[in-house]
Amino acid sequence: MKRLLGGVLAAALTAGVLAATSTGAVAAQATAPVLSPTPYMGWNTYYGLGGDFTEDTIKSVADSLVSRGLAKAGYDIVWLDGGWQADQSRSDAGDLVPNPAKFPNGLKPLVDYIHSKGLRAGIYTDAGPYIPGRCGLGSGGHYQHDADTFAAWGFDAVKVDYLCGIAANLDPKTAYTEFAQALRNNASHRPMIFNLCNPVTSPDWGNYPESQQSINSWSYAPAIAQSWRTYTDVGFQGDIKFKDVLRNYDANARHPEVVKPGAFSDPDYLAPELGMTDEEFRTQLTLWAVAAAPLVIGSDVRKLSATTIGMLTDPDVIAINQDKAAVQAVRVGAAGTTETWVKRLADGSRAVVLLNRGDSAQTLTTTASAVGLSGDRFRLKNAWTDKVTESGGVISAAVPAHGSALFRVSTATGVPGAPHVTAGIPQVTKVGTDPQPGDAAPVVAGGDELTVQVAVRNDGLQPVFAPSVRIAGGTGWTVTPLSKAPGLIEGGQQATFAFTVKLPAGAPPGTASLTATTTYQTVRFGLQRQTTVLAPVVVAPVPPSGVVPLSHHAWISATSGWMSPTIDQSVGGGNPIKLTGTTYPTGIGVASPSLIRYYVGKACSRLTGTVGIDDVVSNVGPEGGTSTFQVVGDGKVLYDSGVVDRFTPKQFDVGLTGVRVLDLLVGDAGDGGYNDRADWAAPTATC
Repeated sequence: MKRLLGGVLAAALTAGVLAATSTGAVAAQATAPVLSPTPYMGWNTYYGLGGDFTEDTIKSVADSLVSRGLAKAGYDIVWLDGGWQADQSRSDAGDLVPNPAKFPNGLKPLVDYIHSKGLRAGIYTDAGPYIPGRCGLGSGGHYQHDADTFAAWGFDAVKVDYLCGIAANLDPKTAYTEFAQALRNNASHRPMIFNLCNPVTSPDWGNYPESQQSINSWSYAPAIAQSWRTYTDVGFQGDIKFKDVLRNYDANARHPEVVKPGAFSDPDYLAPELGMTDEEFRTQLTLWAVAAAPLVIGSDVRKLSATTIGMLTDPDVIAINQDKAAVQAVRVGAAGTTETWVKRLADGSRAVVLLNRGDSAQTLTTTASAVGLSGDRFRLKNAWTDKVTESGGVISAAVPAHGSALFRVSTATGVPGAPHVTAGIPQVTKVGTDPQPGDAAPVVAGGDELTVQVAVRNDGLQPVFAPSVRIAGGTGWTVTPLSKAPGLIEGGQQATFAFTVKLPAGAPPGTASLTATTTYQTVRFGLQRQTTVLAPVVVAPVPPSGVVPLSHHAWISATSGWMSPTIDQSVGGGNPIKLTGTTYPTGIGVASPSLIRYYVGKACSRLTGTVGIDDVVSNVGPEGGTSTFQVVGDGKVLYDSGVVDRFTPKQFDVGLTGVRVLDLLVGDAGDGGYNDRADWAAPTATC
C-alpha cells in the first residue's frame, strides 16, 4: 500500500490491481442508478455563451456537435445552464417558465430537436429556493414538481447548483439527497443523470462549515448522484487560466476511492480557446481523461479551431477516459513541479501521465514498476502522437512548460519494437556567463550568446546508431556545435549535444523559439526523426533608463490570480491605487498569486516603492485580504515583506546591481486569494 497526496487517499498498485474502494458509509447508502457506466460527455452553455443563448443558438450548437464529429466521438449531451428561465422563473401555478423571448415554443420542442439529432439534453436548476437578487433560479420547495417537469420535457440530465442553496443556508447533503430522490421518482419514470454542483462553497470564496463545502461532497454524493463537482469553477466566463485548471484537478484528486462505474468526480468543464494555449488545454484534457471525469466542453464548439476539434476527438485519449474499469488516476511519488499520475485500465495496462506544471521544458521519467507493472519489456503508446515504442522499463518524455505526456503502457511480447528514444527539448543553460534558471522561460536580448544543450536518451533494449542533432533559432541567429556526436547510444544510456547560439545585436523584442531536429538509425525500423521545440524564448525589450516608474516599462509577462494585472489602477480597473487613504499615481494592481517579470539587463541599481492591500477591499471581508510580496532578481529573493494585511502597507528599497531579470511576486499568505487586491504602489527603478 502507498499513501498519496499527503495521506488523504490510499491506493494500492500491484501487478494487476489498483485498489479503489468506497467508504463504508457511502457503500451502505449506494442507491444511485448506474445511468452512465463510463463518464458522460457533452457540451454546456456556461463558459462560452454565458446566459446569452436562445432556441436557435442551441439548435445551431447541436448541429455543430454532429457536423464536426464531436457527437460521434461521444460528446452527446447538449446542456442548458443558467439563463434559460424567464425573469419571473416560476408561474403563479408553481411551474418553471422558460424565457419566452429566447424560447418562444417552450423547451419541449427544443428537446425533441436535440433528440432528433441523436443527442441528449441537459438542463440547470438550483437546490435552494429562488431568492430575487441573489440567485437566478431555484427549485427549493418544488423538487418533485420540477423533476416531473424536466422529465416531461424530455431532459436526460440535470445540473443542480447551490447558489440559492447557500443563500438559504441549507444543508447540502440533505437538500441534494431529497433532489436525487425526486429525480429517481419522476412521474415519467425517465432516467436522468444528476450532476451535483456546489462550487460556490469552495474555500476560495469564504469560510464555510465543512459540511457545506464542495470538498465534502465526496462523502455523500456517490450514493445519490452520477457526478459531483469537487471544487469551485475552473474559471470565469471567457477567461480560464491554467493555474486554475491545476487547482481544480488537485482538489478533484483527493478521493479516487469513491469513483466507480456510474459515479464520477467532476472537476468542471473543458475550456479550449478561452484563455489557455493549445499546450495547456491538451494538458487539461489529458488530466480530465485519466481522472475519469465527465468530459463536458464549455467553449462555443461552433468557433473552435480544427486543432482543438482534433484534440477533443482523439480516440486514444477518449478511450482512456471511457475505460470501463472507471478508475480515477492517482499520483505516484511526491507532489511538485513535475509529477507522475497513473490510471489502471480494464485490460491491466496503465495510462501514465508525465505532468510538467512548471514554466520551463523538462525531460520527465518514471518506471514501469513504479506504475504497477512487472517484466523486462514494455510497450509504450503515446496517446497523442500514436507512436509505439518499446522500453526496458523506463518511461520518459520531453515535456514542454505547462505540458504533459500521456502513454498507454503494457507488457511487450513478440518481436522487439522500436527503441523508446527521448530527444530532449533544447535547454538554455547559460546566457553569456550567467547560468540560466531551469524553472523559467529563457529571457535573452540582442547580442547575447547562449549555451544550449539537447540530451538524447535511449530507454530501449537495442542501441540506436549515428545520432545527430541540429538546432535552429530566430532570424539571424547563428548556431555553432560545441560537442562531437557519438557513433551510437546504447540502451539505457544518453548523450548530450551542446551548441552556442548567438543573437544579432538588433534582435527585435518579442518571443522566438529554438527547434532541435534529432535523427538516429535503428535496427529494423530505419531512420527515425524527432523534432522538439523550446518556446517561448523571450527576447527582451531594452532595459529602463533613468529614474522611472517601473509600471510604465514594458513587462515580459504578467499574471494575476483573477482577472489581469492593471497599470496605475487596482486590479479590475476603475479605481486608482490607494493604500490606507494614500493615493499613488503609478503602480501595478494584481490579485494573488501573481508574478510580474521585467528585463532590467544589469542596467539598474535600485528599486523602491510601497506594497499593500488596496483600499477597495475596505468595505468587504473580513475574510482574506492578506498577501506576501517578494522582489526576486535572477532567482534570488532580494526583498520579502512577510504577511501584509489591509491595514499595514510596507515600503521597500532594494539594490538591483547585476540583476538581469526582475520578478515581482505576490502570494496569498496561506489563506487563499479571497479579497487579495494587492498593489505595487509607485515602484520606481533607478537605472
